[in-house]
Amino acid sequence: MNKNLREIEKYAEMYNIPIMQKSGINFLTKYIRENNVRNILEIGCAIGYSAIQMALVNDKVKVTTIERDNERYLQALKNIKEFDLEKRITLISGDALDIELEDKYDLIFIDAAKAQYIKFFQKYSKNLKKNGVIVSDNLDFHGLVNQEEHIESKNLRQLVDKIRDYIDFLKSNTEFTTKFYKVGDGISVSTKNE
Repeated sequence: MNKNLREIEKYAEMYNIPIMQKSGINFLTKYIRENNVRNILEIGCAIGYSAIQMALVNDKVKVTTIERDNERYLQALKNIKEFDLEKRITLISGDALDIELEDKYDLIFIDAAKAQYIKFFQKYSKNLKKNGVIVSDNLDFHGLVNQEEHIESKNLRQLVDKIRDYIDFLKSNTEFTTKFYKVGDGISVSTKNE
């Protein structure tokens, strides 16, 4: 593994910044490689870890990524620069719900505020190319989605309920067919029905 990636992982651990689990990022990069994905929109950049990993799959991959936290945005810029990926990763500072994009993408990756997943999905599905997919992370949420009895905090329970609502939304969405994978922290892949 690239020395710099390891440094990003250490930084994330030190400052308690959520980044994708190893098996999750491996699943995602393998999917990108096998399905010849070229154009990606990521909602929730954090410090650039997954955007960098996705861009490293192939030098034809372009990533547009959105981050609303200014400190993380600046750290992501720095990390992207260290990998010389500024030409292939476009970082947008702001709240994804306030941003309007015209481009179309092969893959949209949702990994931001869990409570807003349905809104992100609804807002950005219009930016999906024909045969494109929407990938969502954290659907197990550290195993809590299926272990509600272990949740003490009211806020955490509300968040878990929101993730459950999102899973139900995906299952009942007639415009998309969604497959769920027990990998990383729980991943779904939603394909638009023709």
